[in-house]
Amino acid sequence: MRNFSNKRILLTGASSGIGKELAQALALRGANLILVARSTNKLLELKQTLEEAYAIDCAIYTVDLSKNEDWVKVLEEIKRKYPKIDALINNAGYGLFDQVEDVKTSDVEHMFQVNVFSLIESVKQLLPSFLNARRGHIINVASFAGKIATPKSSVYGATKHAVVGFSNALRLEVEQHGVYVTTVNLGPVRTNFFHIADPSGGYQQNVDRFMIEPSDVVRAIINSLFIRKREINLPRWMELGNRLYHLFPTLSERLLASQFNQK
Repeated sequence: MRNFSNKRILLTGASSGIGKELAQALALRGANLILVARSTNKLLELKQTLEEAYAIDCAIYTVDLSKNEDWVKVLEEIKRKYPKIDALINNAGYGLFDQVEDVKTSDVEHMFQVNVFSLIESVKQLLPSFLNARRGHIINVASFAGKIATPKSSVYGATKHAVVGFSNALRLEVEQHGVYVTTVNLGPVRTNFFHIADPSGGYQQNVDRFMIEPSDVVRAIINSLFIRKREINLPRWMELGNRLYHLFPTLSERLLASQFNQK
């Protein structure tokens, strides 16, 4: 089991789903944590659990990432208190599945703020310390929705496409300075993501047999942390589908039309 006892890691979206399981896995391996989420009660409960079970320091910060001014203030406070941070895991994000003509402008703005702008802000704030130390790891959780377009996920897909593009450019800028950038592209994961994205439950039911477990994602991230790795792609069969899609996009859209319209 890898040991991170001398590392401090900032994790957003830490109170549930992949983030919560990732926090537990990192604490098990000795990492000191800075956990960010919207729910104070969930963060307090998680902090108590982790500090009682493992000999680590766990700091928590409650913030709504859709409010950029609040996020900037929290980041400035974190930097003052913890000048040495070894890794940033931008896990927070959400989606809403809807037709373009039905999506609300407010939802478009909210999704971009949480999924893209808050992620860029956290990188901008912490990157100088990584560059000065000539080490650090930035892990940005994206989605296959950012690589393969499907109906009813136009805005969500656009936000994740932005994360992929930002991460790829960032990698080129910082790799010669000892800083790693990894993008995590995921298919459907068995979390509460779909409670918001698809309240009807129809899509989740349709893809249930294809879903991956949060533990699979956590294991892949843990195994790649502080190692130069361009991407984590899960499930792996979707990476094959992604390669075929980019080689033969029109043919893929025709052949996979029924699967693309599962939402």
